[in-house]
Amino acid sequence: MVIHGAVILEQGVTFAIIVVKPLVTQYTARSLKFRQEIAPFFPNMPIILMSQASDGQPRYFGRKDIVDFLKSIRLEQIPWKKYSIY
Repeated sequence: MVIHGAVILEQGVTFAIIVVKPLVTQYTARSLKFRQEIAPFFPNMPIILMSQASDGQPRYFGRKDIVDFLKSIRLEQIPWKKYSIY
């Protein structure tokens, strides 16, 4: 499986941000389940899920302080890349 995401170090915290479909971030149970499934590939990191609304606005799910930081930056500032996970 290939996912789009980024690993970011900001203010001493390393975290992962993963792009998902809106259906995942729409429901807390789905978000939590997906984060648990992906956690082994990003060990010891908080995982933030990001989907985009139909108007292009990002919607984040995860640790509040990290989500607040992500809301303060543009999507283009995130160093996106593809990750192959198995």
